[in-house]
Amino acid sequence: MTGRLAQVEARIETVGKLSTVINAMRSIAAARAQEARTHLDSIRAYAETIGAGIGQALACLPQDGGPPVHHGGDGREALIVLCAEQGFAGAFSRKTLDAAGARQHRAKNENQELLIVGTRGMSAAEEDGLTIQWCSPMISHPSQTGALADRITEAIYERLASGDISQVSIVHTVPGLSATQQILKKRLVPFDFSRFTVAHTSIEPRLTLPPDRLFAQLAQEYVFAELSEAVMLSFAAENEARMRAMLAAHDNVTETLQDLIGTSRRLRQDEITNEIIELASAGTQSRPV
Repeated sequence: MTGRLAQVEARIETVGKLSTVINAMRSIAAARAQEARTHLDSIRAYAETIGAGIGQALACLPQDGGPPVHHGGDGREALIVLCAEQGFAGAFSRKTLDAAGARQHRAKNENQELLIVGTRGMSAAEEDGLTIQWCSPMISHPSQTGALADRITEAIYERLASGDISQVSIVHTVPGLSATQQILKKRLVPFDFSRFTVAHTSIEPRLTLPPDRLFAQLAQEYVFAELSEAVMLSFAAENEARMRAMLAAHDNVTETLQDLIGTSRRLRQDEITNEIIELASAGTQSRPV
């Protein structure tokens, strides 16, 4: 009885330490998700600035002209999928890959290159037997967003320049209060200039670059901004998924801990009862006749 009680008490201590770790992980995930949200405003402000520049550049074009549109390659599509970098985020990466339709594309469409961001996503894709043409770790801190977006931009524009691809899409999860992941797919290339409002000004801006080069650089800069926003949103969503996973784990650990405490109390009471019985028995045996 004493040995079993000691085992239960040791397990209570272990489960208590596990509960502390889970609470710490949940707090870290919450802090990272909140920090990511605070960075979104600056990224969107940057995108608005580039968008305003595109609007001003469009105003310089002749009425019968238009911005150059990239055409090239054999129609292959580059599909960028943003997944989780770290574990304890539930089925975050698997759901994102499924929403991207990566497995269906492998079976039905060979005209696609798969670009995976996130170590957990790479593992899931390899388990599915998917061919990954390019991969990169996901960020672990919001300050790394710009560097990752720059690497992705370089990867897709190198493929566009070589004619390997002519279309680029990105799939990522967005943060939200719901436990159901909201996943978006967005077309990045060909670049849609029609979504920008043409600026109306009495003073024409002075251009120092040829129009085709100007619009190509503006488009690339705006794609960089879109990639930065997608990375930050996915990072926030990943940490929200980790928060939900840790909350579920905390509930399970709390239930287990309560059961163990109840068991230890019963064992301790049984031990006390046995000791009382032994004392009573010893007293009866030692009483003189």
